[in-house]
Amino acid sequence: FNYTFSALARDNKTTKTKDKFNKEEMIDTAKIYFADLSEGVGIIIERTFSDFGQPSAYIEGEEYSGAFFGGLRYGGGKIYYKDGTTKQVFWNGPSVGIDIGANASKVFTLVYNLDAKNHKKLLGRYLEAEGTLFLAAGLAVNYQEKDGIIVTPIRSGIGLRAGINMGYIKYTNKKSIIPF
Repeated sequence: FNYTFSALARDNKTTKTKDKFNKEEMIDTAKIYFADLSEGVGIIIERTFSDFGQPSAYIEGEEYSGAFFGGLRYGGGKIYYKDGTTKQVFWNGPSVGIDIGANASKVFTLVYNLDAKNHKKLLGRYLEAEGTLFLAAGLAVNYQEKDGIIVTPIRSGIGLRAGINMGYIKYTNKKSIIPF
């Protein structure tokens, strides 16, 4: 497992509320989405719940990335809110670092402090630092934060990629090939 935990981790466990997903819901949903990686995904989701409490939304999607010292990442999927609202969401971004290779990943992302009425607050750039090692397959999580919104993408992918990089991810409502 590749964990990228940052200073964002804090003890803000919340009580169960009707507008947030509980741990069992998220573990079951992620296990179905990732299929054969259920044990590792369960551990990562438990850790994320320990750090941030209950998410208000989650994203299921796919992404493709590659790097030769500088890298690019492109992805898209659907965001699901507890009230039943779903919306398309896309992301892309550049990175720089000691990073070589390519991978394709399924992404299951927990989103905190965001409801469907304020969906536009998700949009924009989130700084990201990541260490990656994909040798045929891998599982990784990192934390991103902007304006109180916390995004925790869990990636499971295939490919051949190794390295450390820094960059940003830009979330949008429309697909774009321009990552800046």
